[in-house]
Amino acid sequence: MDTRVCRLHAPHDIRIETLPVEGPGPGEVLVAVGAGGICGSDLHYYHDGGFGPVRVREPIVLGHEAAGTVIALGTGVTGLAEGQKVALNPSQPCGSCLYCQQGMFNHCLEMRFRGSAMRFPHEQGLFRDRIVIGAQQCLPVADGISLTQAACSEPLAVCLHARRIAGDLTGKSVLVTGAGPIGSLCAAAAAEGGAAEVVVTDLQDRPLEVALQMGATRILNIARDPAAMEPYGADKGQFDVVFECSAAAPAIGQAIATLRPRGILVQVGVAGETPVPLNLIVGKEIQVRGTHRFHPEFADAVAAIGSGRIDVRPMVTATYPLEDAQEAFEAAGDRSRAVKVHLSFEAA
Repeated sequence: MDTRVCRLHAPHDIRIETLPVEGPGPGEVLVAVGAGGICGSDLHYYHDGGFGPVRVREPIVLGHEAAGTVIALGTGVTGLAEGQKVALNPSQPCGSCLYCQQGMFNHCLEMRFRGSAMRFPHEQGLFRDRIVIGAQQCLPVADGISLTQAACSEPLAVCLHARRIAGDLTGKSVLVTGAGPIGSLCAAAAAEGGAAEVVVTDLQDRPLEVALQMGATRILNIARDPAAMEPYGADKGQFDVVFECSAAAPAIGQAIATLRPRGILVQVGVAGETPVPLNLIVGKEIQVRGTHRFHPEFADAVAAIGSGRIDVRPMVTATYPLEDAQEAFEAAGDRSRAVKVHLSFEAA
């Protein structure tokens, strides 16, 4: 059996190639992938060949946000059935290293994460028609939920973990800086978590429109209205919590300026060396909390989508067939017209 794959050879050099696929071994399943979301890290690989010290050093099948349908079971697999829709968890910690033993599985020293160039050989990703994968990586999807929705479980899991890092949001005033896929999902997670106010900022109208559909109570285009955030800086700041999803220095500065004393800055976005206003952090006793990937939150995300508590459908602004992957990646990088772009596979 063969499968088509979306494989990156160099920046802007994506090829649809064919690779052999064997049947599932013990504890494994064969999945027909139906939908896959293009993530920011996929875009960094596509445009720049990596990000920071992580570089593509060999051809890599991209993708770590995907869902599909089980088509064959290996021996010893229980809890799954042929024909069942599943969300694919790309994260596979070792379970035995120092951090896994402490329950910090997202900090595993031997983490295997699909579609990542961090290790060498690279961890090949999920953008393919067929994949053999461990049964424990497959979470059943509720009836009535599409594979497109299920493929949003991974980015939602990132945001649910960020929400856990922030603490109880009940009745809180929340700012989300950056209305891309993660920002929109953070807005949804904050709203579902009981926040009284969810303000979202961005430089583009299209993602802000999506954020409004996802749970924002107010959206602000600060490129068009740079002074819109000034009232939130009154009396040392108005927000209890900020989910900073842009990693842009001006947004980080504005987030800290509008946080109340002892407010919480959850840094979700990543970048290189970035200046921050240390004096304000110190003077207002701001708590800065990093957030990295997820672990139990993947199952939480599948459940939240399945129950309808979080509707991810407004976020997916375009879907392209696998053979048009190059066009899909170009569209995904255009924030004026796209939020989350998906690839559609044979089972979609």
